[in-house]
Amino acid sequence: MRKNFASGAVFDWDGVIVDSSAAHKRSWEILAAEKNLFLPENHFRLGFGRRNEEIIPHVLGWSSDPEEIRALSERKEEIFRKIIREDGLEPLPGARRLLEDLKQQNIPCAVGSSTERANIDLALEIMDLHSNFSGIISKECVAAGKPSPDVFLQAAQTLGLPPENIVVFEDSLAGIEAGIAGGFKVVAVATTNPADLLRRTRAHCVVNRLTEVSVGLISALLRS
Repeated sequence: MRKNFASGAVFDWDGVIVDSSAAHKRSWEILAAEKNLFLPENHFRLGFGRRNEEIIPHVLGWSSDPEEIRALSERKEEIFRKIIREDGLEPLPGARRLLEDLKQQNIPCAVGSSTERANIDLALEIMDLHSNFSGIISKECVAAGKPSPDVFLQAAQTLGLPPENIVVFEDSLAGIEAGIAGGFKVVAVATTNPADLLRRTRAHCVVNRLTEVSVGLISALLRS
């Protein structure tokens, strides 16, 4: 990186650093069975990237009562954490190597995600990645979820850098929109959506996996 050019990276969590979709899907199924609730067809795809507080009333149609929604959400995440404790979790291909390369170059990284903090902390412990992140902005930190840029803007603050000096890594359409709205350079990762679809967004770069990303690519994006 150019001398005196401070740069950073902010990573979405699910679909970028880890693929925990199977565990999340199972946790919804277990919760539905516990509570004798109906799971609509394609519910997981329709709710992907959205908060439980939106999924439960608007995708699943389970409740509109705030207290009941909160209780269902908390139970769902308890089930999820039990699953990953028992089954383990691995970072997606290229994630660990990229994070280590950034750490060696003294380029700070943060998480900017709609995931609950307890989920992220447990996953970081399981994968031994805590030391790779200087800040974690999770669901609890912001009032508005993506496509609002709030989560990324707060992550930038934890790094002490302006958005124009940061690359955001995202897999969801709402997250890409949030990064663009916040003034970041955005790398779209085709783990959840096909690359052809992501190329039709305003993302500055599209990759299939983080194995395709280098410190040099990040530097080039920030200087373009």
